[in-house]
Amino acid sequence: MKIKDISKFSTAEKIVLAEQLWDSISKKDITITEEIKKELDYRLNLVEEGKTEIYSWEEIKANLEKSRK
Repeated sequence: MKIKDISKFSTAEKIVLAEQLWDSISKKDITITEEIKKELDYRLNLVEEGKTEIYSWEEIKANLEKSRK
């Protein structure tokens, strides 16, 4: 199957396909380095301590659309 053939599927079929693809990825195949773990812990701490701003998806999209004009 080619990616361009995806448009032939309904939204529901695409969701099922995405779920099947996701489920086919073994967690053991995903490796996270210590450096990445440290960075994620650092960022999580910033969120927990209220030292970072959090934006909704709507805010992000609006900002992207605004920057494209």
